[in-house]
Amino acid sequence: MAHVGVPRGTARKRRSVALLATGVLTIPVLAGCTSDSDGPTSVAVPQDIAPASRDQVTEGSTLTWAIDAVPATLNAFQADADTSTARITGALLPTLFPMDARGEPRLNPDYLESAKVIEQEPKQVVLYKLNQQAVWSDGREIGAPDFVAQWRALSGKDSAFWTARNAGYERIEKIERGKDDLQVRVTFSKPYADWRSLFSPLYPKEITGSPGTFNDGARVTLKNTAGPFRLRSVSKGEGTVVLDRNPRWWGDEAKLESLVFRAVEPGKRTDALTEGTVDVADIDAATANSIALAARYRGGSGAPPAHGPGADTTPASALRSWALAHGSDEEAAETAQAAREKSREAVAAYAAEQKSLRGFAVRKSLEPAYTQLALNGESGPLSDDRVRRAVARTLDRQALADTVLKPLGLPAKPPGSHLALAGQPAYKDGSGALGEQDTKEAQALLADAGWTPGGAVRRTEDTEAGSEAEKKAGSEAEDKAGTEEKAGKADEEKTGKAAEDKEDKEDKASRDEGTYVVGDEKPGDGPAGEAEVTAQDKQPGGAAGAYAPAGTAAPAPASVKDRLGKGGKPLSLRFVLPSGPGSQSLRTVGEKIVEMLDAVGISTQVTEVDDDSYFKDHIASGDYDLALYSWPATAYPATDGRPIFAKPEPATDGSLLVEQNYTRVGSDHIDQLFDRAVAELDANASRDLLKQADARIWAAAGSIPLYQRPQLVAVDKKLANIGAFGFAAPRYEDIGFTGREAAGSPANRKK
Repeated sequence: MAHVGVPRGTARKRRSVALLATGVLTIPVLAGCTSDSDGPTSVAVPQDIAPASRDQVTEGSTLTWAIDAVPATLNAFQADADTSTARITGALLPTLFPMDARGEPRLNPDYLESAKVIEQEPKQVVLYKLNQQAVWSDGREIGAPDFVAQWRALSGKDSAFWTARNAGYERIEKIERGKDDLQVRVTFSKPYADWRSLFSPLYPKEITGSPGTFNDGARVTLKNTAGPFRLRSVSKGEGTVVLDRNPRWWGDEAKLESLVFRAVEPGKRTDALTEGTVDVADIDAATANSIALAARYRGGSGAPPAHGPGADTTPASALRSWALAHGSDEEAAETAQAAREKSREAVAAYAAEQKSLRGFAVRKSLEPAYTQLALNGESGPLSDDRVRRAVARTLDRQALADTVLKPLGLPAKPPGSHLALAGQPAYKDGSGALGEQDTKEAQALLADAGWTPGGAVRRTEDTEAGSEAEKKAGSEAEDKAGTEEKAGKADEEKTGKAAEDKEDKEDKASRDEGTYVVGDEKPGDGPAGEAEVTAQDKQPGGAAGAYAPAGTAAPAPASVKDRLGKGGKPLSLRFVLPSGPGSQSLRTVGEKIVEMLDAVGISTQVTEVDDDSYFKDHIASGDYDLALYSWPATAYPATDGRPIFAKPEPATDGSLLVEQNYTRVGSDHIDQLFDRAVAELDANASRDLLKQADARIWAAAGSIPLYQRPQLVAVDKKLANIGAFGFAAPRYEDIGFTGREAAGSPANRKK
């Protein structure tokens, strides 16, 4: 599955990059939790990893896992780190608080005996007690010097370290050893709720201790590691990263002897699975369908296959082909024989592919990431919050989620939060702050913003009338009396129209000027500061909440010749989509959005661009009105969500500093809620603040979550404890083959 990452800046950064959503991807009898009593049931789709106890997993063997590319760096804190970096370092380096199946951080006993806040006043102090057996691969114990070196590298105080993320580290005042190096006291200058996010992954001081080893040394190798595996080699030429068991690992011994990550382009993964060069691969819906068909394939009986080449051959066409191939017309016979031979080869190749694919299962779930429609509010029609809200309320989010997820047999509940996903404790559906799909209310909002039917064609009509008048004035066929008569009639019509316009304006001015809130929630409903959206959240050109003045008429759906416009200008939005082969599902969703917008008279200009330039040249630079991309879920929304939704600030050169807020939509109030949440050490109070922030993000209508991304993974049927992991981090030491055939897996036989 291809991911296109967003380049990271040097300010506070999210732990994961934005993803180009493609409709397939990597993720599980429904287990979940219930959110607040006034919210909907929050259900997480569980893992699908073929779980097995360790005693059922065979010792030894090699597993080959497909990745998009050999990572450019093995330093997870650098700008070009990607999902491959994270997957590989997860098997090599300490993660102190990995996410569990519900998307919560959980203490990792392999590295920590305990970690907790021991003081809150006058300053927050966290005491880490490290596992006494935890050592680096060179035998040195993991201890306070490693924490100190990583803090100094990531604090942002030394510009010689090329870091792409330092959120939280800049709040640390000092780090001290306790009674020994296995106790680490971290004192914060300001309270930090997300302290568990720090020191993961933890690098040895040999890497973080100097700019040279940090900037360059960790890009292509890691000489010192502390995970169930250690790094053997990185070969960009062969496209592989090879890991071996770590002989100094103190935890449960890895079941696999070796773990190979092989670079395989998403479009070539069906071939890789068929050829047996990989055992595990994130796949798209087409490959998943091929594997499903392979499970039902019954070739070799002499009968034509039910699918694939020759599936449409009827008895009559087969008889006709045989007759031509054995007929007296030599030329026709030769042509028919060649066609029959080609067909036999295709059927044989397909049968071989199906036989190979029958050895794989598709593990599926929902990936911890959601796909959104981004609305660029920096300029143009979408700078008006009423137009953004109108676009949002035009969308049938359920229909869009159904398009992607239902064909895969996955739950299709649109996300209700920008900051958490179903199943996470912080999840609450805040979409009521914007309102559900409602075409009439969308049209009313557009009318209030001045976009009305016919508004796009008035200038054209006037121009045509003027052009026609010039032709008539210059024509000798028109006599002066006839011209004067027509001019008189035109003046009468204009005078009458002007009088009608004046009457309409006076009538409108005499109407009640009150406002009403669109949707079921009214100001004041719910907890103070949560459901209510205050004037602090106003955007230029509009007021808070999805509203239109009382009495505003909702125009009827516009026809092609009656588009919405204002001042002779049509309401037209630039919709940028990726053109890559793995983005077909995304383009399908885009087509449906275009149809929905067209129904209310909003025109779209769809532009398909290369995946490589999608973010850099369009999303990050702001060269779009509408776009589709994804954000991964996080266990630390107060830290990781802020740069995505922070209010853009003007730079000295007049440009906007947007951090990762590529919609350019934000408010001071949203920023304040994030700042309060990240400094609130009471978990429930912090989550309440985040829910308030999410309600205002919905009301601002810069980002509209559409669906949680599907996760599809092809896995050798003999493998256990691997597949669609959902929220949770893989437990690499438990992955392996079951049964006596483990060492003879397809990928191993090819090596």
